[in-house]
Amino acid sequence: MIKHILSETTFKKGITVPSLLFILSVTFLASFFPERANAVLALVQDWIFTNLNWAYVWSVTLFVFFLLALVFSKFGSIRLGDNDAEPEYSFFSWLSMLFAAGMGIGLMYFSVSEPISHYSDPTFQDLNQIQRSKNAQLFTFFHWGIHAWAIYGVVGLSLAYFAFRYKLPLSLRSCFYPILKERINGPAGDAIDTFALCSTFFGITTTLGFGVVQLNAGLVEVGFLKSTTFSSQVVIVTIIMAISIFSATTGVSKGVKFLSQLNISGAVLLMLFVLAFGPTAFLLGSLSEGVGEYLNQFLSLTFNTHAYEPESQRWYFRWTILYWAWWISWAPYVGLFIAGISKGRSIREFICAVLVLPTAFNFLWMTVFGNSAIWLDQNQAEGLLSGLSGRADELLFRFLDYFPAPSLSSFLAIFIIFIFFVTSADSGIFVINSIASNNAEKSPKWQLIGWGALLALLALVLLNAGGLQSLQTMTLITALPFAVVMILFCYSLVQALIIDSYYYEREFSPATSNWSGERWKERLQKILSVRSKDYVNRYIMDTVVPALEELTSELNTKGIHAITELKSDPTDIALTIRHKEIEDFVYGVRSQNRPISNILVKERNVPNVKGVERYIPVSYFGDNRPGYNIEYFTKNEIIADVLKQYERFLELTSEVKNEIFTDTGSKRKG
Repeated sequence: MIKHILSETTFKKGITVPSLLFILSVTFLASFFPERANAVLALVQDWIFTNLNWAYVWSVTLFVFFLLALVFSKFGSIRLGDNDAEPEYSFFSWLSMLFAAGMGIGLMYFSVSEPISHYSDPTFQDLNQIQRSKNAQLFTFFHWGIHAWAIYGVVGLSLAYFAFRYKLPLSLRSCFYPILKERINGPAGDAIDTFALCSTFFGITTTLGFGVVQLNAGLVEVGFLKSTTFSSQVVIVTIIMAISIFSATTGVSKGVKFLSQLNISGAVLLMLFVLAFGPTAFLLGSLSEGVGEYLNQFLSLTFNTHAYEPESQRWYFRWTILYWAWWISWAPYVGLFIAGISKGRSIREFICAVLVLPTAFNFLWMTVFGNSAIWLDQNQAEGLLSGLSGRADELLFRFLDYFPAPSLSSFLAIFIIFIFFVTSADSGIFVINSIASNNAEKSPKWQLIGWGALLALLALVLLNAGGLQSLQTMTLITALPFAVVMILFCYSLVQALIIDSYYYEREFSPATSNWSGERWKERLQKILSVRSKDYVNRYIMDTVVPALEELTSELNTKGIHAITELKSDPTDIALTIRHKEIEDFVYGVRSQNRPISNILVKERNVPNVKGVERYIPVSYFGDNRPGYNIEYFTKNEIIADVLKQYERFLELTSEVKNEIFTDTGSKRKG
């Protein structure tokens, strides 16, 4: 029975086996030696954050400006799929899913605690109350704004492009295709996907573990549970993962889609409740000011490393750099998920939606909750909320105590947190299985159940042993090498987009411009043949040379001094009309070799393809413009082509504004 089940698996051994070995080994060390492991990893993290923080800053900055450049480039109209591909999901469903998977649970956890933490941090104690309030909003916007989503966007866009445009598997290895070619299917590709699987697994595990603590605290706050115990956490994890597994096994288009829409609807309802019963006018006004300050300080915040402000660097490492590392470490998971639901979108639509819309919602959300908390702390709570800044798991529920019907709003918050966890977990299960199976079209349900059970089990083991902090720290450390991987993604994507544009914008051969279809059988034979060096040399001697010599003779009879020169026998021939005051007119033809794609060499239904290169006769001109292939031109067509170029030359030379290019007499005199 077991043998039969295993025979149906879609797991790729080169990915799954090393991933499981690494995951279990790290879990063992973090569980049995939590203090020692955390101490060592914390030292490594501190060294990286202190000495290489600039690397995080420049990497994230590159991602932001890279995506913005694509939006305004000609590549923005390229679709993530075939040219006629249509989106699989409605805009609302798509936005709900990418948002819920991206950082939904984080918004619940940090919506009150982060602004309050910045507001009450001793680093800014010398500032007045108003400035500390503004800084709290500004820094929160910075950490949850465009920069965070640019990290996800780079990975998601690269994956979606290569998967849906190039028809490659939806896996990180595919993003290296322009660099590695077919080698992505070997050990190098397995290593890349193994890294992605481990990073995704650890990110979800730590989030699940820490999030359960917040859910437990919330249930205690509303009186549903008496205290925070490990047994209650076991029950919470079991319920979450059971629903997540059920959702994952029903597929993205059903379970994940439904829960994401339910989640975002509940979150909006809670936000509107706080906005309506909080200091509404102040919140809307501070939102406007906050957005303006964010835009005004955008470049300063982006490049600032606090090198001249050592007193604030510890805060900077603890918040900004940690956030950049955390978003990068989550990028494989979130990128894979949003790529999988983005087929049919254009690059411009994808980037604008991923960067702008979630950022705008985050700004509204953080303003409503964060600024409400600061306002309450100043006017009603008398500093009590600031005093709880180190207890993020309780702070949201203590904050809701200052609003009408606190039990009802707390239950709604718990429900939203619960659903956010389920959507993160079910999309995580889906992504992990996709990586482990190299994006197999249909995997048996027991694989999804197995990943969900393993996530739950290891989260509880680490939670009980106190090893979650070690796992989180190691995940943050791995973010730096993955930032380098993401930079290579950008390079690969640019190379692919250039080829994409060239492929679809490539015009017909000049030889087809005025072709009537005469002697089509001869033309077909040439099309089906790959020309050798000897063939092209014969073509130049038998067709090109007679054409240029006949035209040269005719020009001389008209009083135009022209010569035909064979520059290197017999691969380079040129007709030249020499001038004194203007540039010479040159029309030449030379033999060039071009490599042949291995795919074409292997294709049996393309006759006469031998070897790995071909030769073609290419024209060239005196002004160094790019030439073109003339291999299909007859003798008379070559003469017509030269006259066309000569007519162009005379037209340009006759225009006064072109004298800077055509006047050579003044250059010689100077």
